[in-house]
Amino acid sequence: MDKFSYIANAHVSYIDELYNSYKQDPEAIDPSWKEFFDGFDFALTNYGEGENGAGSTTSSSAPAKNGALATPGTIMDMEQLPKEIKVRALIHAHRSRAHLRSTTNPVRERRDRKALIDPQDFGLGQEDMNTEFQAGNEIGIGKSKLSSIIEALKTIYEGSMGFEYLYIRDPEMLDWFKTKVEKEALAFNPSVDEKKRILFKLNQAVVFENFLHTKYLGQKRFSLEGGESTIAFLDAVINTGALGGVEEVMIGMAHRGRLNVLANIMGKTYEQIFSEFEGTAKPDLTMGDGDVKYHMGYSSDIVTPGDKKVHLKLAPNPSHLEAVNPVVEGFLRAKIDSEYQGEKTKALPILIHGDAAVAGQGIVYEVTQMAALKGYNTGGTIHFVINNQVGFTTDFDDARSSIYCTDVAKIIDAPVIHVNGDDAEAVVFAAKLAAEFRQKFGRDIFVDMVCYRRHGHNESDEPKFTQPELYNIISKHPNPREVYVKKLTERGDIDAKIASQMDEEFRQLLQDRLNMVKEKPLPYQATKFEREWANLRRSSPEDFDLSPETGISEEAIKEVAEALTTLPKGFKPIKQIEVQMKQRKDMFFKSKSLNWASAELLAYGSILLEGKTVRLTGQDVQRGTFSHRHAVLHDANTNEPYNSLKEMKGRKGQFHIYNSLLSEYAVLGFEYGYGMANPHSLTLWEAQFGDFANGAQTMIDQFITSGESKWQRQNGLVMLLPHGYEGQGPEHSNARPERFLQLSAEYNVIVANITEPSNFFHMLRRQLAWEFRKPCIVMSPKSLLRHPKVMSPVEEFTQGRFREVLPDTTVEAKDVKRVVLCTGKVYYDLEEAREKEKIKNVAIVRIEQLHPLPKKQILELLKTYEGAEVVWVQEEPENMGYWTYILRLLYKELPMEVIARKVSASPATGYNKVHVEEQKAIVSKALKF
Repeated sequence: MDKFSYIANAHVSYIDELYNSYKQDPEAIDPSWKEFFDGFDFALTNYGEGENGAGSTTSSSAPAKNGALATPGTIMDMEQLPKEIKVRALIHAHRSRAHLRSTTNPVRERRDRKALIDPQDFGLGQEDMNTEFQAGNEIGIGKSKLSSIIEALKTIYEGSMGFEYLYIRDPEMLDWFKTKVEKEALAFNPSVDEKKRILFKLNQAVVFENFLHTKYLGQKRFSLEGGESTIAFLDAVINTGALGGVEEVMIGMAHRGRLNVLANIMGKTYEQIFSEFEGTAKPDLTMGDGDVKYHMGYSSDIVTPGDKKVHLKLAPNPSHLEAVNPVVEGFLRAKIDSEYQGEKTKALPILIHGDAAVAGQGIVYEVTQMAALKGYNTGGTIHFVINNQVGFTTDFDDARSSIYCTDVAKIIDAPVIHVNGDDAEAVVFAAKLAAEFRQKFGRDIFVDMVCYRRHGHNESDEPKFTQPELYNIISKHPNPREVYVKKLTERGDIDAKIASQMDEEFRQLLQDRLNMVKEKPLPYQATKFEREWANLRRSSPEDFDLSPETGISEEAIKEVAEALTTLPKGFKPIKQIEVQMKQRKDMFFKSKSLNWASAELLAYGSILLEGKTVRLTGQDVQRGTFSHRHAVLHDANTNEPYNSLKEMKGRKGQFHIYNSLLSEYAVLGFEYGYGMANPHSLTLWEAQFGDFANGAQTMIDQFITSGESKWQRQNGLVMLLPHGYEGQGPEHSNARPERFLQLSAEYNVIVANITEPSNFFHMLRRQLAWEFRKPCIVMSPKSLLRHPKVMSPVEEFTQGRFREVLPDTTVEAKDVKRVVLCTGKVYYDLEEAREKEKIKNVAIVRIEQLHPLPKKQILELLKTYEGAEVVWVQEEPENMGYWTYILRLLYKELPMEVIARKVSASPATGYNKVHVEEQKAIVSKALKF
């Protein structure tokens, strides 16, 4: 046996030890070794070690049939194993490593990755080729000659598809996938109708790109040329998924191939697409600023060849690669929760990646880690990689360290199918297998379609600048449709005239569309939530002059309070929770004054009583980073959780609260997607500390603050960002409100820094009370969560509304010489010092909502302090916080100075003593003492 043999790589004594473990408990060892030893025992039984070759173990030195010597029941020498075992090892090696040799690259020879799957690597030679082996049963061809087994292995594992799956640790899943690959790959032969369907979709894809290329030379379209089999793949996935119960499919993808997908999968009319190219489409700028054509979303209904109706969505996306992935997942999770009653097989997410992006963008890892988590699972995602072997201009050698761009799949045991984009039937087989796997197991699966990009990054880019050799090959290479037509005609599956006729007819159809001949698409029927979104209106400036009434009845308060203060019989909380539960009960039923956490939970409970959904996620949100919320309690003895609001007797809506994975970017994107799907959902994300939101800046910039303007999509997502200067250093003080305020315009978002529990309660309820939806960014408190003065009487919850400005009711207006405008926690520092110093001539006015700035209310209130000096006070450095925003909006009407920390590169000092001195100086200067 060759020294590089698969088996010889393992130490003999180690294999003996494994074999002994196998004999005691076959399930206790790794499945791949179990499979190996199953084969070994099979060989002992069928070939024997005794004289009669019947598995006799009466003589330890009896010659086996093949002349080898072995001690019964042990493995002493790899050279003495029966040839049957060597063949099984050869099969196992193909399952494990043949993907390294599969012919998946249509334009380049694959590198030698040292697959070590040749017969000689296992001590098998030419003399064994005609010997029949029972091991053929392993791959479904029965007892067969070695030459036939090798031929079958090459067909299954070394052809146009490479499979990675042996790392799957679920035995049922592993066996199912292996059986599908080995039994169906050999037998896969689409019907004539299926072949015509594949050709039809390829024809659509190729001719569409060619048509655009000739008619709109030089215009950016990020063509699919070289990867046209994508259209056949998506078609097959949707059709197969529909037969398996899928009713809705949402696709997330970047710009490459997007127009082709819109036209030939989504059903967007060619007339619409051409009018965008022609520039005849008139934008409605009253609805926002719009976006380029290869970023826009789309929805449609289709009827599959299997006569199943499927609702399709293509998510709108920015240019930031892979950023749309969690948005798609969150959107479909909302639909699963609310529209499909938790049935995950009815909604299918498909994420289309580029090879460089799937390997290089960290968001891919974050979303992959979400896949099986209770709070984020969507029943499995089909990941499809359009692997054109180059990222912008960067060759894959410089784009990743891993062999494959899809190696992230292995962290969740997701199988990977690598497939040659020129082999349309193999692509369709991969599509069907992926859809069946997802529907059966509810798990992610990756399909890596290796293809090429015929042009540069866009159609005006010259790819030969960086890949001259590759693009010399590509320029002469036939497209996937030509490759398939040749294969079909050579096999006699289809007449060449049919392919030619398809081409001519489709080109004429496109020309007709270009000539503005009307097309009649399938009538689109909006989903339930789409109709409800349509019933909402867009906001107007007047909406922000006065908030709607959001008080609740005393009966509702009592019902929520009972739920929040009652534990199930036998539930044993830890001592600290017993204390907090007593305090909570006292607040609701004795003092009738609520702190921040109670007000927040009351808001959620009241929304649930109204039949609406509340979803709150983030790191440690169930108890709260600052141990204040305690929405979910845990039994001290059993660790069993108890979710008070979920168990509330009168609850009509769904309450979802999940501690998230340690991610900001993906989690915030997921929640944005969730909020986009359901207009009746109060969706919240809480950062562990406010400044951690900068790890999700892409989501904030590209989706949350600009999505309505770009894509006309409203969203009521709430971001809770703990913020406040309390001596915790530069990393835990500042949620960077200045960034959000810089992004604020045209009533796109709400930015607030709230100081009273009742006002926070009304703000949360206002999110769903409005006849429109706006993202809301809250500079959430930390020390105020337990501040003795941060309490609100119960009557403030039964009436009233959110108050954008809180006036000072503790001083006489006629005595006031200075008015301090401020926001957030610094108010309590100022108020405490004013009280201590008995200052009567300074009024402190709180701006609870920064954007849209309640300018009218501020100016009207300041009229009561005639002749008083006005200053802006903030605890943030002068170059941060709110000052530049306030100055920009009020400088004409209200000349004033700022009192703040000095300009600084760091958000806060790291030294507590310095922090205390700085804070005192701000307060002293503000109050003039």
